[in-house]
Amino acid sequence: MTPVDFAEALGLPGLIDLHTHFLPPRVMAKVRAQFDAAGPLIGRPWPLHYRDEDDALVEVLRSYGVRRFTALPYAHKPGMAEFLNDWAAGFVERVPEAAVCGTFFPEPGVSAYVATRTLTVEVWKVHVQVGAFDVTDPLLDEAWGVVADAGTPVVLHAGSGPVPTEHTGPGPVGELLARHPGLRLVIAHAGAPEYAEFLTLAESHERVALDTTMAFTPFFEEMGGAYPPDLLPRLRDLGLAGKVHLGSDFPNIPYPYVVQLEALTRLGLGEEWLRAVCWDSSAALLG
Repeated sequence: MTPVDFAEALGLPGLIDLHTHFLPPRVMAKVRAQFDAAGPLIGRPWPLHYRDEDDALVEVLRSYGVRRFTALPYAHKPGMAEFLNDWAAGFVERVPEAAVCGTFFPEPGVSAYVATRTLTVEVWKVHVQVGAFDVTDPLLDEAWGVVADAGTPVVLHAGSGPVPTEHTGPGPVGELLARHPGLRLVIAHAGAPEYAEFLTLAESHERVALDTTMAFTPFFEEMGGAYPPDLLPRLRDLGLAGKVHLGSDFPNIPYPYVVQLEALTRLGLGEEWLRAVCWDSSAALLG
């Protein structure tokens, strides 16, 4: 099965992938080096399946029938976010299928540049594991309020996979949502490995969703265990409610792209669920 075959079998015009990564070349080179070295936040060998420059990688997604996708830059130190945001804006000028993406970091002035970027950003990315900060950092409070008011989705890596840190886990996200219940969060990797806790947050907050990124694949199951079977009925209901989105982590994955799609099929949650996850829900989210 190819990704195109998968979409056609479901009667879809293609796929929408809410969790792909494109970064400035020097930044991407450093990210790849971390994966190659199985760095401290990676925790295991991670042989990247896709390596190429942006233009070639975009053509790969096009050949797979991926009609819309993201860049999802993420800052890990002060002074980096706006550099990434400028680059991501330029990326969309070259690649019209890409959603306009942005990131932010707990630093002076963050609320000002977030407020300015809300006029154009379609998807924010925040990575607390790599960024080494808490989502409840006081420096971010006003910025979160701006994002909540705008209703722009935030792809948030807050689960403790692949390596837990003092900042990961569902606890801080629950506190954040208590302060800003209107936030439109998409929890990356279905919240792995805290699947149950993040599923509950998505069920109990109208604007919180999950993405499938790497979850359910054999590679991820080797790291943190299989998705608990008793959660699958709830995951099905959440997906049919428009709150589960296809994500892949392309190109930073250690297997072919179709493996994620095969993993979703093996869940046995039905074609209606697959259509919602792989197209309908993200099409609605991105307008």
